Amino acid sequence: MVIVNSFAEYQAYEGKEIGSSEWHKIDQEQINKFADATLDHQWIHCDEERAKNEGPFKTTIAHGYLTLALIPYLWKQIAEIRNVKMEINYGIEQFKFGQAVLVNDEVQLKAKLKSIVDLRGVTKVIIGATLNIKGKAKPAYTGDVVFLYHF
Repeated sequence: MVIVNSFAEYQAYEGKEIGSSEWHKIDQEQINKFADATLDHQWIHCDEERAKNEGPFKTTIAHGYLTLALIPYLWKQIAEIRNVKMEINYGIEQFKFGQAVLVNDEVQLKAKLKSIVDLRGVTKVIIGATLNIKGKAKPAYTGDVVFLYHF
């Protein structure tokens, strides 16, 4: 895990890969809880029997937005940003889903600091994010995550 104590320390990673999270298994229980939280109970995610018989993947798949919602959890395994008064998830940009995450797949976030800028005391960082799926060459997604930090 990378530990960052200041803007200057963070800036030293600009243009570099910061690291990768641990592998996280997405099981049917997590998919179902996400469906309940978002009211998105589409059968491809929640109906195991129908997905097995009618679905293109022959099993259920994680919601694309579930995989995005894992970013804060996985990011905290990669970097600990200290001495901040507040951290804000500011945006996501240029995200593309490469392939579905099947139930019981394990995923891992890989992060690169694409840019960092001081906006009059607020630090804006753009993290290049790739969600890899264990055993698969193509990632689940790639894109940029934007965070604001108040050091």
